[in-house]
Amino acid sequence: MGRTKLSFAETISKTQVLATALKANSTQLEKRGIDNSFITELEKLRNESITLNDEQEKLKADLKLKTEALLEKINLLEKKYAEAKKIIKIDFAQSQWVEFGIEDKR
Repeated sequence: MGRTKLSFAETISKTQVLATALKANSTQLEKRGIDNSFITELEKLRNESITLNDEQEKLKADLKLKTEALLEKINLLEKKYAEAKKIIKIDFAQSQWVEFGIEDKR
């Protein structure tokens, strides 16, 4: 069986725990390449990931608001279009409807 991928929150949490343990055991780990520079980079990547995630969540919220606004405008647009189309069908002969982009048969 394959490993399941960690959620963002789990990755952030586990990385913090790892960084703390790496610092506490840095003397022993230095000979394996896990030095202060490595730990600093790990923590930097963690912090940058948190910042980017926060920005992404803000963008998702903004997108949701924009989508709602767009749907509202499209609804109003469709109502105006239908109103104009109805009047055109009453006031103009069917042969002239195409001038208005109306291709209805009736």
